[in-house]
Amino acid sequence: MELFFLAVLIVLMITALGSGYPVAFALPGSAVLTIGLAAISGQIFAGDPSAYFAQGGPVQWLSAGVTNFRGIYWEVERDTLIAIPLFIFMGIMLQRSKIAEDLLVTMAQLFGPVPGGLGISVVFVGALLAATTGIVGATVVAMGLISLPAMLQHNYSKPLATGTIAASGTLGQIIPPSIVLIILADQLASSVDQAGTARKAFFKQATGELMMPSAFDIVSTSAGDMFLGALVPGIVLVGLYMLYILVFAFFKPSAAPPVPFHGKRDRRFAGRVVLILVPPLALIMLVLGSIIAGIATVNQAGAIGASGALIMAGYRLKPGCKDTFVPAILGLVSLGVVLVVTSMFDTNIKSIDTNRDVLGVVLAMIAVAGLLTSLIWSGWRTFKIEDTLNGVMVETAKTTSLVFIILLGAAMLTAAFRAFGGEDLVRDFLNGLPGGFWSKFVIVMGVIFVLGFFLDFIEIAVVVVPIVAPILLADPSANVTAVWLGVMIGLNIQTSFLTPPFGFALFYLRGVAPPEVKTLDMYKGVIPFIGLQLVALVVVGLNPQLVNYLPNRVSLTSETAPPPLNPRLQYCVEEYVVEQFAEHGEALKRAIATARGLDYSYLPEGLREAMAAGFDKAESSFALLAAAKAAEAEIEARSAAYRPLHGRVRDIQNAMRLIGLEIRELEKSAPRRGAADPGKAAREALIAELRAEQAALEGTIPAEWEAAHKAFLALTKAERKARTTYRRATDDAYAPLVELTAIIAASGDLEALRGHLEALRAEAPGLEIDAAMERIKAEARRAGKIAGAGGIRTLLSKARRALKGRNPEPEKAADFLARAMAAFEAELAWRQRAGAGLAAGLAAYDAAIRDTIGLRGQRKLPTEQALYVASCSAAHRDISLSF
Repeated sequence: MELFFLAVLIVLMITALGSGYPVAFALPGSAVLTIGLAAISGQIFAGDPSAYFAQGGPVQWLSAGVTNFRGIYWEVERDTLIAIPLFIFMGIMLQRSKIAEDLLVTMAQLFGPVPGGLGISVVFVGALLAATTGIVGATVVAMGLISLPAMLQHNYSKPLATGTIAASGTLGQIIPPSIVLIILADQLASSVDQAGTARKAFFKQATGELMMPSAFDIVSTSAGDMFLGALVPGIVLVGLYMLYILVFAFFKPSAAPPVPFHGKRDRRFAGRVVLILVPPLALIMLVLGSIIAGIATVNQAGAIGASGALIMAGYRLKPGCKDTFVPAILGLVSLGVVLVVTSMFDTNIKSIDTNRDVLGVVLAMIAVAGLLTSLIWSGWRTFKIEDTLNGVMVETAKTTSLVFIILLGAAMLTAAFRAFGGEDLVRDFLNGLPGGFWSKFVIVMGVIFVLGFFLDFIEIAVVVVPIVAPILLADPSANVTAVWLGVMIGLNIQTSFLTPPFGFALFYLRGVAPPEVKTLDMYKGVIPFIGLQLVALVVVGLNPQLVNYLPNRVSLTSETAPPPLNPRLQYCVEEYVVEQFAEHGEALKRAIATARGLDYSYLPEGLREAMAAGFDKAESSFALLAAAKAAEAEIEARSAAYRPLHGRVRDIQNAMRLIGLEIRELEKSAPRRGAADPGKAAREALIAELRAEQAALEGTIPAEWEAAHKAFLALTKAERKARTTYRRATDDAYAPLVELTAIIAASGDLEALRGHLEALRAEAPGLEIDAAMERIKAEARRAGKIAGAGGIRTLLSKARRALKGRNPEPEKAADFLARAMAAFEAELAWRQRAGAGLAAGLAAYDAAIRDTIGLRGQRKLPTEQALYVASCSAAHRDISLSF
């Protein structure tokens, strides 16, 4: 019965959407009706409202709905969706301020004389508007009103003209900032959690180990990562569009003729081009650049974009006046002052100490006041001129409300889909396919592409993605990143705007196209661009570095970068060290020998032994890393023969698992019907038949599987052990150097302690017991802050304890103070000697090994190593044989 109600759910949803019922109500309405029908039927026919649910019941579904509602509106951690209204406001404001018109006219004059130039100008403007507005409908309508008549007037092919405009208008779905990418990031965040749980369970089942190595974890994504990941694929798509138009114009010049510019290309023309191009480009740099540089989060970048759009609209809506650009210039100057002041002064009000700090805060406040004045002035203009601000705010509220209602409705629909076992059916179907990850991925992409003919991008993103993403992300054979999967789905969803019969870009263009342009011309025109989008999908699919590199680079070079000790970075860090050992190994060994040859005889015994052991570990690291690479090579050599066997057995075991799930479902259904159920005998016969089928499948597992599997698992464990041994050796090699260097560097702090200790020895005998104890405690705390001065601190603490209690012992306390002073003199003596005799040699040794043997000991990866690791980790690595 669960399958029956699942079918009812799908039929209701398709019927509601196909009849034109609003999506925001069709999705939750289908869920509510089906859940209610299933609950009532269960109560009437089985005496249990949960009887016809595969998971939970109506109460659990309602709880899931409340949880989703709370997650969207109340959870502080889930703040990604805040960016949606900000970017919508930014796009609508720029569209209402006629920025698109200016860009289209100017770019047509600039590129027109080139064959296919008008088409190229449309693509270029489409890319700019995508990176500033991201509103498909507004972009297509603007370009259809302005560029389409000009292209037709100059004898452009109708299919080429309409296809170029429609396709260029959809670039806003993949070029950041994009609402699609924000929604996908939000949906993928929860999918990553589900996929991570599934992968851990799979690892435990396959290996018998309780804990999966953290290097195999699935990394979540964010809207910022999605923006960065989609940037290069978006540029690739723009390049493909332009290349197609150029090639088309080359082979068929009459279909895309050059358009001569009759005006003068003088300084005035250049100034107009700069004035029209620079503000949108500057806004793009501010929004995307702040995210890439790690200065702002996506939400903060959205606020920057909305503010920039308001200022741009302020001068564009009031052309030809003396004060047209005054608010914009005031805003730019104020922003420049803010940047200069924050780079030269500490503007934290809580940390004001000097007159210089006061000056910095005052200057920053003046600059912020100027920026606020610019925003208020520009906002007042948009409010008074043509009621622009009011219209923009209303449209922003409408669009944002629509998106959020669809999100809630889709969450209700997805919860109902899961309640009736739909997710299990999809997962079992996909996991049962031969061919591993790529067969599942191709089918999912094909389904999304076909759905694009009928559904909007939001519906696909919020209904399909939560169901299929956990399945694809959990598969270890491709080990894809959530960013890559999100961008691939985003590229695929983009085609939904162009594919007939419900391609929204075609509807928008049809509404403004002249009568001589037939709908068939538009369909013909978009087909090549749909093909180009699929080509881009294949290119990005085969080259995941196009997506993963930029997010990795920004993450690893930011101030909040993960440390080199992060388990996910270890493989690529070691690949870098392998290359450095091969190229500079002899120089490193000489540096170790030179540092070992320094005189450490006067150091405390503990430090002396630690340094000696550290040199031994450093020398052994070469052999240990070579052993780890040899173990990896052995696994690679054995993989060729083991992989087919592994895949065959896992397919058999997966088929057995699916039969086991079917058996459990049949067994679970028995108590609901009772012992008198007439179908009991048939059900038991079916269960017996399934068990026999399961046993038959188990019998097809090759006899050599157990031995081969154990042998391969032993190899993988040996490789992990070899890498762990190498990592511990490098940590033990570098830690003593860091400790000794810090102790020597703290000689000045230790020297400053002399006066305090001498005063304490002189004054303590004449103080009251409590006062003496407090004084000793203060000096012990001061000593404890100095690197390597733990021995002095310990003696001071003993002196304090000697005064504590009912029977104070002043003589014993004085003895400990004397011993603390002697320890201080000895400590200072060897530190000063080491500063003169060891500091330079240790610094040279540190410089030699810090980027290889000592790399794991750094706070963050240096730039060179970070770029290498970003490139290395951008590729997907198959880890399925470890499962």
